[in-house]
Amino acid sequence: MSAVNTDPKPHANLIALARTRRMQRALAHAYLHRDAPLSTLRSSLGYMTTTARVTEDAAARGHRMTVLGVARFEGVAYVVEDISGDDAPIVYRLYLRGPRQGHLVPLHAWYEHSDDNAGIRERIAALAPTLEPVVATAAEAWMLSTRIVQRRALRLAGSGCTDERPIRKFALQLVVEPVGSLGPSGRTTVTAFLAPHAQLTAMWTLGDDDNLALARVTFTGIPSGTGLTKDTVILLTAGLSAGEREISHG
Repeated sequence: MSAVNTDPKPHANLIALARTRRMQRALAHAYLHRDAPLSTLRSSLGYMTTTARVTEDAAARGHRMTVLGVARFEGVAYVVEDISGDDAPIVYRLYLRGPRQGHLVPLHAWYEHSDDNAGIRERIAALAPTLEPVVATAAEAWMLSTRIVQRRALRLAGSGCTDERPIRKFALQLVVEPVGSLGPSGRTTVTAFLAPHAQLTAMWTLGDDDNLALARVTFTGIPSGTGLTKDTVILLTAGLSAGEREISHG
């Protein structure tokens, strides 16, 4: 039986080394920002508490996603994102199987030669009859949980931006699971602004396939109009727990 090394010196040396490295980084950071004005308590509190929306009717002017239908042969669901204003909607393929399973991929080919609003909507209208419709189901059968993965800050640039306070930015993890023990589940990570709030707003099933479902989650996003709502569509699958596959939708 080998003797156990009870010498505490290696552990103490590692702690001392970590403290030294942290001190070196702190000194280097202080030297680089030696000419910057010191932050006041008022500005710090303002940054921590400024999380209100900056639009009066965010829900009406945000980006809304709808599921156009499913192409079984392609193994994809088509998702349309309507953008406020006169901009053309964005069409996505949501892959239901294969190496891209769960990824929302914009249909770039439709926009290479023309991104005219009317032209894109005509193509959407022509595509819809060829797809298998999805079936709306009660969202109460699923639950949404969120977790802040990362906190950041950014400053909006432009002639109309007069407020120099930073805007809070979050990498927000969304997990959709059935309320009961049975049913598909899934997760994704999105970029939220101002407040890490999200809501499960719609659920769809894919015909007679009980192993797949689609969830629409609405959160606070869109840095060009910070405070507006943005949607993402999450693929829910059975057989894998929500923690075994994570897709980043940005």
